[in-house]
Amino acid sequence: MAAIGIFCMFFFSFFDYRHFANPKIAITSYVGCVILLIAVLVNGVIEGGATRWIVIGPINFQPSELMKFSIIILFSYLIVKNYNKMQKFSVGILPFGILLGIVVVLLMLQPHLSCTILICAIGVCLMFVGGVRWKHIFILCLLGVGALALIVYMKTQGEDGIYFIFMTRFQSWLDPFSDEKGGTWQTCQSLVAIGSGGLFGLGLGGSRQKFMYLPESQNDFVFSIVCEELGFIGAVTIILLFVLLIIRGFYIASKAKDRFGMLITIGITVQIGIQAFLNIAVVSNLIPNTGISLPFFSYGGTALIMQLAEMGIILNVSRQSSIET
Repeated sequence: MAAIGIFCMFFFSFFDYRHFANPKIAITSYVGCVILLIAVLVNGVIEGGATRWIVIGPINFQPSELMKFSIIILFSYLIVKNYNKMQKFSVGILPFGILLGIVVVLLMLQPHLSCTILICAIGVCLMFVGGVRWKHIFILCLLGVGALALIVYMKTQGEDGIYFIFMTRFQSWLDPFSDEKGGTWQTCQSLVAIGSGGLFGLGLGGSRQKFMYLPESQNDFVFSIVCEELGFIGAVTIILLFVLLIIRGFYIASKAKDRFGMLITIGITVQIGIQAFLNIAVVSNLIPNTGISLPFFSYGGTALIMQLAEMGIILNVSRQSSIET
């Protein structure tokens, strides 16, 4: 999968990003992703109490990963098209709120809270950069939080399995050692792994927690293993690399030769930055467990391919701006 991702990054670094501004591509990609999210609910694979994957023969992928990029290009296209009208509620808020609302409902039915939060954050950031009024964004956020709370409440009523998942994760956040052999096992083992690393770590490949102690050690909790093997120094280094990537992404966005290039670069940069923050916050118990992967590190074919392809698009924006100057 990494090889495919690198090929996609190389390809999109030479693929003119302005092709994504074509309404046929932007709108069709969104509609296609919505159909895939519906297909997940109809005939998806259930793992860990959630239905997020579609299996077609040997191919196993998450449509939610495709939706992240689809939201970026569709919102960027709509903002560029209506840039001079974005301060109107009917133009700058209403259509974007409807588009996000459809995605939120479909994701929460899986349920996939982390991806819901991430996609909403991407959308709001793009709307803010696109010129939407502060008070309109505030109203949208209030409506979004209210709707999300209502969905969560409805999902916890009459369904012991879903209720157990939400309550267990909340309990793990409040006191990760309260039920260390039961519901809080994962959070507890994550903190043990982080603490075991010390300053310099146990050495690359020296982790003990990844041997059947820490669930999802290759995926959502891979940063805990990094902390255990590379220690505080290694963990800080990785965090600084993400910070530098985000700074560079915003710099490239500021130098983009057109508004569409600027917006998709900001959207991708915000996606990587927020996703990295949420993952690190989860494994360190800063926030409740939401089941989110660490960009470029976590095991997962769909996510890795999409993230590397998005890096290729940012490289293309940078290349195009360099050619112009």
